[in-house]
Amino acid sequence: MLGKIGYGTVSEALAFKLPFVFVRRDYFNEEPFLRNMLEYYQCGVEMIRRDLLTGHWKPYLEHAISLKPCYEGGINGGEVAAHILQETAIGKHYASDKFSGARRLRDAIVLGYQLQRVPGRDISIPEWYSSAENELNNSTGSPATQIIENGSLTSTCTGDFEILHGDLQGLPDTKSFLKSLAELDVYDPEKNTEKRQIRERKAAAGLFNWEEDIYVSRAPGRLDVMGGIADYSGSLVLQMPIKEACHVAVQKNHASKHRLWKHAQARQNAKGQGPTPVLQIVSYGSELSNRGPTFDMDLSDFMDGEMPLSYDKAKKYFAQDPSQKWAAYVAGTILVLMTELGVRFEDSISMLVHNDQKLKVNWGNCAKFLVIVFYLNYPYMEIQVSSAVPEGKGVSSSASVEVASMSAIAAAHGLSISPRDIALLCQKVENHIVGAPCGVMDQMTSACGEANKLLAMVCQPAEVIGLVEIPSHIRFWGIDSGIRHSVGGADYGSVRIGAFMGRKMIKSIASSTLSRSLPSANGLILDELEDDSVNLIKAEASLDYLCNLSPHRYEALYAKMLPESILGETFLEKYIDHSDAVTVIDEKRTYVVRAPAKHPIYENFRVKAFKALLTSTSSDEQLTALGELLYQCHYSYGACGLGSDGTDRLVRLVQEMQHGKPSSSEDGTLYGAKITGGGSGGTVCVIGRNCLRSSQQILEIQHRYKGGTGYLPFIFESLVRKIRISENSPAFVQNLANSLSLWLLY
Repeated sequence: MLGKIGYGTVSEALAFKLPFVFVRRDYFNEEPFLRNMLEYYQCGVEMIRRDLLTGHWKPYLEHAISLKPCYEGGINGGEVAAHILQETAIGKHYASDKFSGARRLRDAIVLGYQLQRVPGRDISIPEWYSSAENELNNSTGSPATQIIENGSLTSTCTGDFEILHGDLQGLPDTKSFLKSLAELDVYDPEKNTEKRQIRERKAAAGLFNWEEDIYVSRAPGRLDVMGGIADYSGSLVLQMPIKEACHVAVQKNHASKHRLWKHAQARQNAKGQGPTPVLQIVSYGSELSNRGPTFDMDLSDFMDGEMPLSYDKAKKYFAQDPSQKWAAYVAGTILVLMTELGVRFEDSISMLVHNDQKLKVNWGNCAKFLVIVFYLNYPYMEIQVSSAVPEGKGVSSSASVEVASMSAIAAAHGLSISPRDIALLCQKVENHIVGAPCGVMDQMTSACGEANKLLAMVCQPAEVIGLVEIPSHIRFWGIDSGIRHSVGGADYGSVRIGAFMGRKMIKSIASSTLSRSLPSANGLILDELEDDSVNLIKAEASLDYLCNLSPHRYEALYAKMLPESILGETFLEKYIDHSDAVTVIDEKRTYVVRAPAKHPIYENFRVKAFKALLTSTSSDEQLTALGELLYQCHYSYGACGLGSDGTDRLVRLVQEMQHGKPSSSEDGTLYGAKITGGGSGGTVCVIGRNCLRSSQQILEIQHRYKGGTGYLPFIFESLVRKIRISENSPAFVQNLANSLSLWLLY
């Protein structure tokens, strides 16, 4: 089968055991779940969109033919679903005090009607909809609060904590996290029968021993302002930490005192070896992300004889069950510490992963986005990970989880690791254990960034050259397209391979020029070259990073000699390999080369120009030039095949705001936008003037995007920055500015 992923196509492929070649589907939140099913039952092959449109189907079809689908489940899903829908719609088998399958189904139906409320579309709503909608809306909120009859929120937290080491640094979200942590001590599901019974919270409530120390760390997500996918080619990058952050609480405990889940205890009893160190993780938000709520393993599984398990074996270990692949981001930090630093873990470890995509907090006036470690006066080693960095938005949710997890584990075990080294170690987790071929800028920003500043780093491999202050008249926003982003996807990986292929070809061309194996290289004879030119070509023959090649040298000597694309098999026959340890060339796939090789060379130049312009005199010309650099980066992503309909739509909306009559007649407010991170969806970065009108335009873009797609974008920012208003502005305008800033954050 060949088509787009969906419930019908996946069901047909599984039922008839047909290999299914599919492409990504924008604005479809169920895609990760369906992809996991296809992967688990060996029934799916993802095709990148560029190859679909250009007719390069052969390698995907050959791969599909080699699959052996193994689904043996039922195939009467239509009858079952129809029966459940009928029974649920009339209220049968419905219990409001339980988070049952029927309740989740009814809520999904309600949300479906809400999503269809697009202007101009008239839909028929069942009689039970209004009451169900009210129940659904009243049931939302964090586990730390309960809703009383008058609609106000009251905290259920009664526990106090004592900070033994460290400082809150004025971070309200950290204080809120500590309060929610303390609430676990008083959580009693038997006394809260009217509240939804969230199984993750039940499991988390039994994790911690409140007589031992707890270690808490914090790491933010990031907005890719400039640099993006050029990081793995050695570019200068400019990254901005955002207010959404991940918190991790860790507690270690001797194996004999560790409270185990029943199946973990049964596993140890079966081995007959007595208590051994165990890792237990609970994941909050599993219902939103199609992942299992818990994960556990014996820490001895990370050993292969006397040596730590290899990264390749660990990757396969975590990939066994698609619903638990998420654990690689957290548990993988332990294996990396064992492998790279020789650490051995003799105590049990428990972790609680809270990835609440709805949680948004105001950072107040904190000065830095540091990974902060606290030592709390609580009893034994558990780990709780609470992340407010939304997944799949292209703002480094994975990096923040990795950095916070490793920082907390290191602190709990007395390991002194610099922020830079933590970032490099976390990159190994993502590259080798998770299997995502990302660069290191995400982890570096999470570990080393500061508020209201751009982290400037040369990715060779990770040299921080300073922090660039964001001028007070400039503001950055991130607008989520609603299209799930993944650096583990086929598009990102193929572009990275294309870039490394291009580097290998450039080195080969330069070497051939030096050795005179080519009588004339671009019309240049070696004897005619000046000494300086010879030195340049020698440097290019041993090029470590594409970004060390200047744009004019690329255009003069190499651009016309790089092929537009090349078959993997053809490349390997001539060049042996592409010298990238984290990607593998598929012999049957055709890779685009010229665009992926050109992008980092020009992007490095654009980032340097952007950094220089930020410190220049404030003017419309400055902002226009900065915005133009963002636009150029965006369209270069598209040329590489890493664009998406949603991000392109957002960039067009910014351009319409920029060039519309109101903006043309007044001082411009929005000046540019670009896709961020690994591309193929995710978030768009917008630059504009720090003023009230800019915030209004961002809100207008947000609502126009919803009108066109049905999806209301999430807005990311750094700290709340004071909007610049003239002294003559009326008081109500100033009040509007203050309230608008808060609304954008929440």
